Amino acid sequence: MAASSEFSDRVVLVAGGTGALGREIANAFLKAGARVAVTYRQREEFDALLAAASPTDAERLEGIATDVTDTKSASAVVEELIAEHSRLDILVNAVGGYAGGKNVWEDEPATYERMMALNLQSGFTLARAVLPIMIRQDRGWIVNVASRAGYGHSPGAALYSASKAGALALFDSLADEVKPYAINVNSIVPSIFDTPANRRAMPNADRSRWPKPEEIAQVVLFLCSEQARVIHGAAIPVYGRT
Repeated sequence: MAASSEFSDRVVLVAGGTGALGREIANAFLKAGARVAVTYRQREEFDALLAAASPTDAERLEGIATDVTDTKSASAVVEELIAEHSRLDILVNAVGGYAGGKNVWEDEPATYERMMALNLQSGFTLARAVLPIMIRQDRGWIVNVASRAGYGHSPGAALYSASKAGALALFDSLADEVKPYAINVNSIVPSIFDTPANRRAMPNADRSRWPKPEEIAQVVLFLCSEQARVIHGAAIPVYGRT
């Protein structure tokens, strides 16, 4: 676990930072002293994140209502943060969505488009926006939230699986592209973890085996620390024993 002051000089963007995992990642960086901006789509989710933060952490938390799957919107978020802080050190992309329950030939083009936008396009638009800044700084950290489904063999969720596979390939290739710079690019690879949605979907599952979002958040924090400087181009499994 990172020390409470390790990130005190860092500006962090957590895209999708009000979701079940994103809010724990945001909280982990706040507790480690960082300034944290989260993007969100539902105001009540950001209000809940802000209300749960300590007064000290709340002063270093800001929310931006936007759709980062849109190229212009993603660029505008980064421009806003640079105008305010003159730097952006860390990007964590926790934007994502799931669709399942249908075979490929039964699914709709709209589902394909939604999965690709949330799980693949978001990573592209954000990386495209932040990398010129990080290259100029010659320092930065990017972590994308992938999925074990990205390795395939996901009957009934092929479109989700394909979008996550694309994201794994995108960030793996991106890691090679930024090797000339002091920029670390990695993915984390969760499977089923303990969220209200998963509890509702699988009421009879053994939840004791599910990783907790706050545990996964600590892995993200470590990957963005100086101690993890040598970890680059990795896809870190965070699915424990599920």
